[in-house]
Amino acid sequence: MQLTYNTSQFYLSPSLTPTNKESCRAMEIFMTMSLLTLFFGFFCLCKLLLQRRDQSCYMLAYECYKAKEDMKLNCDSSAKIVMRNKNLGLEELRFLLKTIVSSGIGEETSCPRNIIEGRNPTRADELCEMDGIIFDTLDKLFARPSSISPSQIDILVVNVSMFSPAPSLTSRIINRYKMREDIKTFNLSGMGCSASLIAIDVVQNLFKSYKNANAIVVSTESIAPNWYCGKEKSMMLTNCLFRSGGCSMLFTNNKGLKHQAMLKLRHLVRTHIGSSDEAYDCCIQAEDESGYQGFRLTKHLTKAAALAFTMNLQVLVPKVLPLREILRYLAVSRLKSAKSQKPKADEGVGLNLKTGIEHFCIHPGGRAIIDGIGKSLGLSDYDVEPSRMALHRFGNTSAAGFWYALGYMEAKQRLKKGNRILMSGFGAGFKCNNIVWEVLKDLGDANVWKDCIESYPPKTLVNPFMEKYGWLNDEYLSFLRLDFSQLFAELQLFC
Repeated sequence: MQLTYNTSQFYLSPSLTPTNKESCRAMEIFMTMSLLTLFFGFFCLCKLLLQRRDQSCYMLAYECYKAKEDMKLNCDSSAKIVMRNKNLGLEELRFLLKTIVSSGIGEETSCPRNIIEGRNPTRADELCEMDGIIFDTLDKLFARPSSISPSQIDILVVNVSMFSPAPSLTSRIINRYKMREDIKTFNLSGMGCSASLIAIDVVQNLFKSYKNANAIVVSTESIAPNWYCGKEKSMMLTNCLFRSGGCSMLFTNNKGLKHQAMLKLRHLVRTHIGSSDEAYDCCIQAEDESGYQGFRLTKHLTKAAALAFTMNLQVLVPKVLPLREILRYLAVSRLKSAKSQKPKADEGVGLNLKTGIEHFCIHPGGRAIIDGIGKSLGLSDYDVEPSRMALHRFGNTSAAGFWYALGYMEAKQRLKKGNRILMSGFGAGFKCNNIVWEVLKDLGDANVWKDCIESYPPKTLVNPFMEKYGWLNDEYLSFLRLDFSQLFAELQLFC
């Protein structure tokens, strides 16, 4: 009995005690939980990567609008429209002369027929203008050999700031092209000249929820019912700058169509400073003292634009510029701060954006806008040429202006695989929006520029309006107040 007892006691190891058994079991549970946690983390990482893969936004194609010959607004047509306004005196005519001459707009721009013919717009005129631009560009887009059919469109976004009929413009498009019942549609209004970039942001966010989706963005502006007939100078500027134009764009997040894509969206930053009263009111639709409706641009516009642009770049720049350029900028800024040197007005932002961006697509809203942004970013004449030429050939086409400038780059065969394009624009509210695209293949389609690209850039951008109507500046006319509309009619009959 004693021997047996001692033998049993000999084989009873410490590892088999109840306390150690519990420790071992706890260790097993801990290891299992750790493995499960690692597995779950790996699963979430893979899911996130797959989601990001499906959230890419590719541009497959775009088509810009080119108006008919009978809508052309050359120097003489502009003069007829100006002289038709009997509210204008000599001072207002001189202001318009100066504005038109310095606007950077050429002889080939266009506007709606009711304005050229001097008719008050009807509902038919308003819809005819929209249908002409929207359907023309969409017909061409869907007619492309590799394009997607209307029945394959999942998302439709239309932006027209100054016109919102019922049924909506998206409904008119769906009705014409017999699109699917489950299509997701959005109408954007009041967004101003950078609305097409906002529309692309809408598409990009929707792509996060819909796999293998195709989207159409239509961007244009309504001119026919929004021509200003008063004499307030701050509201007359829009008549000198805005012209008919539009663009339809096709996007997808389908990886299977990547080989057809032209561009890939890399970064999109939006800034809105509408909480400031000055910024909100600097660019606003209103009535003048005589009750004429128009678009008022105030002296605070440049200040609001500079503030919004600076705030936007503070977010965008770290995403697109190499680290060495940011470190260089910080070092130079710190050195100047130590020496108590204030930056000069003509130094711009101080960053060399060309280290991360090859092409710059500034919204062609006017010569002052293009020159101002170009100077602040340290851009050359070559860099801002696409925007200047788009303004000269087509005028300020509002939110569609970016794509005329992009078309110029493509027609000049500037866009090579791997290049990055920065699109910068402003809008009422006040807002600034910037997009960075990556070029996915060498591009060289002449598109809307095919009949005139060989003549661009022209030898001079001087507008002939001064040569023909410079007599308005003669001093001996200062004491006169003439009925210029009648005078112009008589001169036309005489000639």
